[in-house]
Amino acid sequence: MNEMKNTDSVNALSFIFKHIKHVLIALVLIGFSLLLLIGLLRFIDQEITWFFFYPAVIVAILYGGIAAGFITTLLTPLMLFFAWPWISTHPLINSIFDVVEMGSFIIICSYITYLHGLLQRNKAQLAQSQLAHQSDQHEHQFITKLIDSMPNMIGYWDKDLHCQFANKAFSEWHTQQHKDLIGISFKELAGEELFRLNEPHIKNVLAGKAQRFERTLKKTNGCIGSILAQYIPDFDSDGSVKGFAIQSSEVTELKETEAELKLATCVFDNTVDAILITDVNGIILSVNPAFSYITGYSPEEAIGETPHILKSYRQHEDFYTTLWAKLKEQGKWSGEIWNRRKSGDIFLVRVNINMVKDEEGKVIRYISVFSDITDLWHKDESLKHLAFYDALTDLPNRTLLMERLGQKIISSKRKNNQIAVLFLDLDGFKLINDSFGHNIGDELLKVIASRLLELVRQSDIVARLGGDEFIFVVDNPKKKEEILHLAERIIEAIKKPIEVDSHSLEIGSSIGIAIFPEDGATCIELIEKADQAMYQSKASQQRSIHFYTSNSNKIE
Repeated sequence: MNEMKNTDSVNALSFIFKHIKHVLIALVLIGFSLLLLIGLLRFIDQEITWFFFYPAVIVAILYGGIAAGFITTLLTPLMLFFAWPWISTHPLINSIFDVVEMGSFIIICSYITYLHGLLQRNKAQLAQSQLAHQSDQHEHQFITKLIDSMPNMIGYWDKDLHCQFANKAFSEWHTQQHKDLIGISFKELAGEELFRLNEPHIKNVLAGKAQRFERTLKKTNGCIGSILAQYIPDFDSDGSVKGFAIQSSEVTELKETEAELKLATCVFDNTVDAILITDVNGIILSVNPAFSYITGYSPEEAIGETPHILKSYRQHEDFYTTLWAKLKEQGKWSGEIWNRRKSGDIFLVRVNINMVKDEEGKVIRYISVFSDITDLWHKDESLKHLAFYDALTDLPNRTLLMERLGQKIISSKRKNNQIAVLFLDLDGFKLINDSFGHNIGDELLKVIASRLLELVRQSDIVARLGGDEFIFVVDNPKKKEEILHLAERIIEAIKKPIEVDSHSLEIGSSIGIAIFPEDGATCIELIEKADQAMYQSKASQQRSIHFYTSNSNKIE
């Protein structure tokens, strides 16, 4: 409100000062004319007095404009009446003719002022019109240049289907000069087949309905291209359609890109490997159906989370530190990770993680592709187990026994410890096998194996060599009495009746013992010496436990 009052005050002051200026101009010009009149009044007739003031009015009009002219016209009679008694002894008005002269002066000067104003106004209007015309021309040139520089094809067709306008892109698409397109008919330009395809759209746009459609076309140079076309009706003042504008965009590359994206989406959706895409902060942006099938997490549950939801905690934090260091260094990482499904089940995956960078080399995405190899891992573990464990009793076999016994020998040499190897053979097993069948014999061996496992310490080894032969490895026994006590416990455990398929079976056993390093320094030597001692136990009628001696290979 205060700003408006200030503006009004400024405008009022400007108006006052402007008219004060006009009054001063009038006073100066009239004063100059009076001085000229005083100097020449004695030589001229009084009847031409008013003619001295016409130049003053004209100069005022030319210098100060219409307002100055009117002010000068009105002030002249007043000043002349005021100053006349001082410059002449004759009265200024003697007759009606003097009044007419004065009136004529006022009317003529006012008319001159009016004509000048009218002339100035017409001149201003003409200048404005010329300026507007130039502006329209510049605007037209600018719009034409702008439309020509647009990549879209733009044209205009009248209701008789003749081209009235075509931009540069339109000309280039049809490989024709602009001048050759103007006036050409739609059918001539498009050809019979294309005109027939577009005719329904032409009829609709001439009926006042805008059209939008896609079309695959063969260019005049033989290339195939796709366009997205729009027909826009142009209405006359009476509401009738006088023509229509065509705007077409070539979308060949866009359609090719769209096809590639559809193919990529199809691959993304149908691959059997899980795909996980995250941003640079590890926030999940997208997952494929295989991800949901393998992990149990739906896209809605996974997106917005981090891969931490799959963490199983079976890998140490150092594992992930190494993973990220290699990923940042090389841009990719491959390996195996234990993950956890939504159900809580642990599963093993073989995973490839890759960085995605933009044109400036900045990381923008991480893509993880993984497959569930838990079943393969179980198969490998099963094969490994079969390679090192007895298929019937699930005890370590000869191969694993030799490996573990070798490790214990190395450790015992370093620590200066002893190792006892007990070779156990069942007495009467062949008779049970022949009497009851191999199935009963197998079940008997399983029960004996489970009884032997109950007697071993965590550091000891029990293994099956094959048939009815077993090996006990006792780690760092303190003295022979400890070994002998264990052997007696083994024999007592085996002697207890065993129920197999409603059969109560009893079986004995013989044990031979060899001690490292006294009896041998290698796995083979210790097993052979324990085997020799076992045969001595079988040959003896007094006891079924023998330590190896130099005479153990002599059967009494």
